[in-house]
Amino acid sequence: METIAVLGAGTMGAGIAQVAALGGYRVMLYDINETFVQRGLSTIYKQLDEGVIRSKITADASAQAKSHIVSNTQLEEIAHADLIIEVVPEKLDLKREIFAKLDELAPPHTIFASNTSSLSINAMAGATKRSDRFIGLHFFNPAHIMPLVEVISCDFSSDSTLETAFAFVKSIGKTAVRCKDTPAFIVNRVARPFYGEAFRLLGENAADVETIDLLMESVGFKMGPFKLIDMIGCDVNFAVTQSVYNAYFQDPKYRPHPIQQRMVESGRIGRKVKHGFYKY
Repeated sequence: METIAVLGAGTMGAGIAQVAALGGYRVMLYDINETFVQRGLSTIYKQLDEGVIRSKITADASAQAKSHIVSNTQLEEIAHADLIIEVVPEKLDLKREIFAKLDELAPPHTIFASNTSSLSINAMAGATKRSDRFIGLHFFNPAHIMPLVEVISCDFSSDSTLETAFAFVKSIGKTAVRCKDTPAFIVNRVARPFYGEAFRLLGENAADVETIDLLMESVGFKMGPFKLIDMIGCDVNFAVTQSVYNAYFQDPKYRPHPIQQRMVESGRIGRKVKHGFYKY
């Protein structure tokens, strides 16, 4: 496997493209227009430069990674990649539509992967004629730093596809964990009570945001729940919570909280807009 296409040049897409380029792969970074792609490239270059300053990578490695990435706004041109990783908004219909188009354009050997954090891999694979070459590759934010990648098999993923996926994850310096296609997989399902209980405490005025975060950090968490939500994005956190809640047929333990909805509706969605539960 030599060429990787990343569909979506936002925060996650840029991070995945960066680690793939550092791993020596040729990377095609795609988005629907050149403005979005250039914004993603700018993010990658900035992160690579910071890595050099902090002695995390060498200047030569940074320069080589930059040279490995090309921008693209045409699905037809990126469809020939050996591995296509989709990183578009968490809307199942949108993802199915994109994969259906790619299935018509891509050669038979191309593996499709979704970076979804909670949606069904089987549902996306069903939009294609290559369910045996369809998997989930769920990176965590920030993708260029966080070591874990969930490798999610659908009901028809072949052994060779999974072996290739594990080898790819290892080759870019990440740690792979195999998951079944269950709602929210491993990490996001486990994380729901971490966020949910924090929202309940806040909603019941048991403690304020700063106190809840400090309490969780005092027992070993690197970030409290509200700092983590701000980093991920309140909008993303709310969308995933809704997805998990509905996937488990409205099980009360996964129920979203009104505070989540209020934060999103008011535009306070976290670091990316410099205002969430904290100001940045």
